[in-house]
Amino acid sequence: MEKIGVIAGRGNFPLLLASEAKLAGYDVAAICVKGNTRRQIKKFIPQTYWLDVTEFKKIPGIFKKEGISKVILAGQINPYLLFNSRVMSNPDVQDFFGKIEDCRADTVFKSFAKKLEQAGLELLNSTLFLEKYIPSSGVLTKRKPSQEEQNDIKLGFIAAKHLGGIDIGQSVCVKNGIILAVESIEGTDNTVKRAKALSGREIVLVKASKPNQDPRFDVPVIGLKTIKNLPKKSCLAIEAGKTLFIDKEKATHLADKKDIAIIAVEVTL
Repeated sequence: MEKIGVIAGRGNFPLLLASEAKLAGYDVAAICVKGNTRRQIKKFIPQTYWLDVTEFKKIPGIFKKEGISKVILAGQINPYLLFNSRVMSNPDVQDFFGKIEDCRADTVFKSFAKKLEQAGLELLNSTLFLEKYIPSSGVLTKRKPSQEEQNDIKLGFIAAKHLGGIDIGQSVCVKNGIILAVESIEGTDNTVKRAKALSGREIVLVKASKPNQDPRFDVPVIGLKTIKNLPKKSCLAIEAGKTLFIDKEKATHLADKKDIAIIAVEVTL
C-alpha cells in the first residue's frame, strides 16, 4: 500500500482528505499544526505528528522516516501567525522559508513547496482525492438567485478575480451593485461578518479561485460554517469546477432553511 503524507491545517478539509485517501487505498501519516489542526483527525489518521509552526524544519525528516515521498497540504494554517514576531523571528522559521519578499499566501506557500521539493518531497494537488466535492455549474439549492442577485454575482466575480490576481483574497461581498467587503487576511467568515454589519440584511457572497491558482495550496473552500454566517435570504456564488464544497449535504439543507441561494458559476472573464 502506497503511503502519502498530509500537512493538516484548520477545519474539516484535512479530515475529509484523509478519509477519501484511505478509501482510495492509501496509507496516510499526518503532520498536524498545533493550535490549527482539529484533534478529531486522530479518528481518521492514527499516525500523527504535532508540530508548532516554528518546528516546520522537521517536516522533511519526519516524512522521510515514514518512507513518504508524496505530500498533500490540506487546510489553512492561521495566517495571523505570519505577523507573530515569535514565529517570524525564529531562526528555524527564517532558515526553512528563506528570504521571502512578502507574506501573501502564494509567496509563502511557493517558498514552502520549494523547500519540500529540495528535500525530495513532491507536493501534490490538494484536491487529488476530492473531485466529487467540487461542484460543476448549476444551482445547488431550492432557491435560484434573483436577477438582482445575478447582477451582483457578475460584479462580484470581476472584483474577486482582480483581488485574486494580486493574491489578496478570494471572497467579495456585494449588495445592490455596491461592494461591501473584500477578503484579506481575516478570511471569508470575518469578511461576511463585516459585510453583514454594513448591510444589516441579506448579501451576495462570491468566492473565486485566483486567475493563476496553484492547485497544490490555498484552493477556495466553503462549507457549513459559511452558510451559518450568511444572513437569511442571502446568495452564495462559487466558481464551478474550482471550489471545494465541504459538508455539502448539511450546508445545502441549512441554506434551504434560511432561504439562501447557492450557485456554482462557470467563470469566463
